[in-house]
Amino acid sequence: MTAADPAAVQVRPAATVMLVRDAPSGPEVMMVRRHPANVFVGGAHVFPGGAVDPADRIGPGGPVDRLPDLEASVRLGVEGGGLAYWVAAIRECFEEVGVLLAYDDDGTMLRLDDPVRRGRFAEHRAALDAGRRTLTEICTAEGLSLAVDALHYFSHWVTPVGPPRRYDTRFFLARAPEGQDARHDDRETVDVTWLRPADALELAAAGRIDVIQPTARTLEALVRFDDVDEMLGAATATAAAPDLVHEDGGVRIRLPGDPDLDRGLDAPTPTHGDLA
Repeated sequence: MTAADPAAVQVRPAATVMLVRDAPSGPEVMMVRRHPANVFVGGAHVFPGGAVDPADRIGPGGPVDRLPDLEASVRLGVEGGGLAYWVAAIRECFEEVGVLLAYDDDGTMLRLDDPVRRGRFAEHRAALDAGRRTLTEICTAEGLSLAVDALHYFSHWVTPVGPPRRYDTRFFLARAPEGQDARHDDRETVDVTWLRPADALELAAAGRIDVIQPTARTLEALVRFDDVDEMLGAATATAAAPDLVHEDGGVRIRLPGDPDLDRGLDAPTPTHGDLA
């Protein structure tokens, strides 16, 4: 194969996280609009995420003590290093929208209500994004541990051959922390919005926002839930006892309450497929 061969494009491990929250009209999911100049799906509405970096592979003694790498790897079906996907999802979320899923030294979820602390973490975010500081260094300085146990493994998508960049992406689901406001970074993302999954799908169908297939199928999977507790409960139950279904050249996991199981509707929920 040559460099010009599309099949020679390296497939990079990546992670993304769907932050969800309850709202009066139903649960909402955070979506970001990628900068139009981005090579990969520029201008599309996606969930915060990106490639797994070497610094995401945190070893013993690091700020991750709630999920062993062995257990994380078993959940993902990889031989080792699975925990790095959880760390990457947390890091990318902090870089892209300024929301950090981490626990204070008293075990409570990090809040940034205080203006002084909020300003300090804004500086941490800028330093992390610029490569001047690692997530481990931020946690050490602030006495934090990463809330990897708050992320629920949800799905797995791989970019097909053709695009200039390809990713092997693990999707996670997490409740949005209170006391933290999301703000786009004006570099990779140019907007942050909270949408009900059904509303996002309607906007995409009307051509008002662009979504790629994994995003659309994930929104379809989320649309039937009445609240965040129900979403997280389904994800937890699936991780504990996955029901694998082979179809359309891929593999998906049936989530509890899947419409195609319970109501006879044609609304499959793929968890392994092509990222396109």
